[in-house]
Amino acid sequence: MSTSTENGTAPKQITLDENTGSLSLLYSKKRECKFTCEFLRVFSPSAEVVGHGPGQRINPIDKQNVRILGVEPVGNYAIKIIFSDGHDTGIYSWKYFQWLAANKKDLWAKYIKETTSGAGEIDYKNHKNYGNNMNEE
Repeated sequence: MSTSTENGTAPKQITLDENTGSLSLLYSKKRECKFTCEFLRVFSPSAEVVGHGPGQRINPIDKQNVRILGVEPVGNYAIKIIFSDGHDTGIYSWKYFQWLAANKKDLWAKYIKETTSGAGEIDYKNHKNYGNNMNEE
């Protein structure tokens, strides 16, 4: 049986940059995944966001200014993120971070489409973190 550290999914370092409002996971010198606070809050793996079954996801809105107040380890497989809006129930596993990194462009585009008011119009001004280091690896 291999642990997440043995199969390469656990980051070597996690850095919270309060100036840019981002969380970086460093896997090697050549591989870093950077996520905005807004992105991580919107895609929290908590039941509050994803629900308790298929088709129950609720898109959190107005999270542009949310910040990460703290990060706590959960065993050797995940972290818990504490957000400035009081949300702290999501457990972000290393495997979930890998999935987010691989799908973030599509996830973000779908989120923007689903949460904008104008039919077919995307209000990028209200989603200031769009594309901001979303695909940096």
